[in-house]
Amino acid sequence: MGATSPVKIEARYYERTDDGYICHLCPHNCRIAIGKYGLCGTRRGNEDFLEAYSYGRVSSLCVDPIEKKPLNHYYPKSKIFSVGGIGCSMTCKHCQNYSISQRETGKKRTTYVSPQALVDMCRSEGMDSIAFTYNEPMIWLEYIEDVMRCDPDLRLVLVTNGFINEEPLKDLCKITDAMNIDIKAFRNEFYRDICHANLDDVLRTTKLVYGSGVHLEITYLLIPGYNDSMEELTDFSEWVVNELSSDVPVHFTRFHPDNGMDDVPWTPVETMIAAKEIAMNAGLEFVYLGNVMVEGGNDTICPQCDTEVIRRTGYMVDLENLDGNRCACCGAHLNIKN
Repeated sequence: MGATSPVKIEARYYERTDDGYICHLCPHNCRIAIGKYGLCGTRRGNEDFLEAYSYGRVSSLCVDPIEKKPLNHYYPKSKIFSVGGIGCSMTCKHCQNYSISQRETGKKRTTYVSPQALVDMCRSEGMDSIAFTYNEPMIWLEYIEDVMRCDPDLRLVLVTNGFINEEPLKDLCKITDAMNIDIKAFRNEFYRDICHANLDDVLRTTKLVYGSGVHLEITYLLIPGYNDSMEELTDFSEWVVNELSSDVPVHFTRFHPDNGMDDVPWTPVETMIAAKEIAMNAGLEFVYLGNVMVEGGNDTICPQCDTEVIRRTGYMVDLENLDGNRCACCGAHLNIKN
């Protein structure tokens, strides 16, 4: 059963109505009656205020390779203290972490960890970076902000679906060093039918994060027959080049059957290779293939001189020709934070 939090924390970004509250954390803008929960399961209508019900309720803790987030251009070969909570602002049919993201909030086993205790755990592991990941971190905003107040020198990473309103996002960008945003498809029909969300809101988030100077990488899960057509992948890749930059790292990852889409086959390796070729032809400089072993599929190549800068085999990483954030061979500046 879920942990009982010893504190009741008032949520941020909401308004009171005659019969309850309207939450303004994400674009759902849920109307929440007294005693009820928002769609994410983590905002609860109390008599006196809207409660951040999942505050401090930790479901998962691990020290991960940074490449697992995935972040290939953010302190490559480093480790990061990774934390998961419960709930999500989307209800993706293919979610692989549905046991913590979609299970009823009160029925998932969690442990309450105060912000200071979490920082102490992170530092005791010798880590100077913390990632909120595994489920959707944006709905844990109050907890994340309080953790960072305890130790502003920690580097903060968010692995997110990008479904958040503009005001809270801007506040989070002020304290965040890096984000990986999951763009789940490039057609709104997919977001509506599969995720119960909206593509335009995610694209707005992605542009705002990039414009804020937060290090950004993008993940796109290739699901056979749903979001893997040549036209859609071309549109997505061209959007990244034109609206963000050609040097934003993009990770195409392989789908495996899970949750409500266990009848959909694994993504063919040929589709993975084709997606990378489409993206490179559209002008993207750093394209990676995840959840699949393809020769060179996850290596970083200098776009100026074609030198292999970083070689990756699974989570084994060799910094071959990297000099800080430059190619050691030609001196080209690379979009790598190191």
